[in-house]
Amino acid sequence: MQKKIKLQETEEGTILFNVDPIIIKHHYEIDYIHSYAQDSAFFAGLANKKLLGSKCTKCSYIFATPRSHCMECGAKTEWYELPKQGEVHTFTTCYFGSEAFLKETPFTLILVEFEGVNTLFLSRLVGVKPENVKIGMKIKAQFLRNSKFKSTDVYFVPA
Repeated sequence: MQKKIKLQETEEGTILFNVDPIIIKHHYEIDYIHSYAQDSAFFAGLANKKLLGSKCTKCSYIFATPRSHCMECGAKTEWYELPKQGEVHTFTTCYFGSEAFLKETPFTLILVEFEGVNTLFLSRLVGVKPENVKIGMKIKAQFLRNSKFKSTDVYFVPA
């Protein structure tokens, strides 16, 4: 007769949020090492209270969100320090967010327009009630005092 093998079980259950389709709560946590590679200068800039985009070495197109090559002509780009002031190009109010932003909901995401820069920069607008945000509103960059080397190290406030 073959011996029965059983896995040890606990009394823990699973929280069921929905039946069809099944939606359950499952905690997941992991530490990992991540490299910003060619984007490292952008995050180092944030830590030094600088906002860096990129400028094409051939056609001078300026990207608020940095990239290694120009999307207009394909040439290499170089780092370019963006102005710290701009204006709201457009915005949306977020009533739901990831765990990092749950305490801040509702929060406002904006596309920042900088004078002389060809593209827009996505960030948060802080210190303004959603109903008071206006397209064209003058804003300025603020930086976290202690950098986390994340894109959320920069945010915008009314100028």
